[in-house]
Amino acid sequence: MDAELSSLQRRARVHAALGDPARLSIVDALTLGDASPGEIGQRLAMSTNLIAHHVRVLEEAGLVTRARSEGDRRRTYLRLVPGALAALTPPALDPAARVVFVCTHNSARSQLAEALWRDRIGGPVASAGTHPAARVHPRAVRVAHRHGLALDPTGTARVGDVVRDGDLVIAVCDNAHEELTGPAAPRLHWSVPDPARADTDEAFEAAYADLAGRIERIAPAVPR
Repeated sequence: MDAELSSLQRRARVHAALGDPARLSIVDALTLGDASPGEIGQRLAMSTNLIAHHVRVLEEAGLVTRARSEGDRRRTYLRLVPGALAALTPPALDPAARVVFVCTHNSARSQLAEALWRDRIGGPVASAGTHPAARVHPRAVRVAHRHGLALDPTGTARVGDVVRDGDLVIAVCDNAHEELTGPAAPRLHWSVPDPARADTDEAFEAAYADLAGRIERIAPAVPR
């Protein structure tokens, strides 16, 4: 009975947190990608104090968490807690000619995201890096193969050579999100930790799982 009451209380907190239109707008904005509080404020035309209040309520309800940027350490990014909104359908994306995943070196996260998208969703997809490496990281190739995905070990590319008008650009690292501007600026940002920093199989598996979950979450919003 105590467990049932605890579950009801948690669900009630979630419903109460989402009962405010401003907080629901924040959740809608975070459903498809991560963002800093300042970016959310600009997107929704809300003051800093108001954003801070609503984010605190969402954190207390277990809906939102935050992590410090791997690029600019002064920044933090908000993200939805995985599974907290399993029943929430994300807002539909505008039709795009192609999806392009970008990261710094185009050697791990963007490559895995491209392979996952091609396998799970299909349609035109590519990946690129702001400062591409000469080769795909060997651990990224191995984790892809373990999950039945193919990666070309030499298939890296530069953002400027790949991104075209009409592409849906998704940054899968903080540095690319913060660096890219103009036509190549990402429309969505997924703050996926860089597995090459740890350089372990576990880190690459975690990045794969993070990307797979995000792609599953975004799938209902992709025009078919």
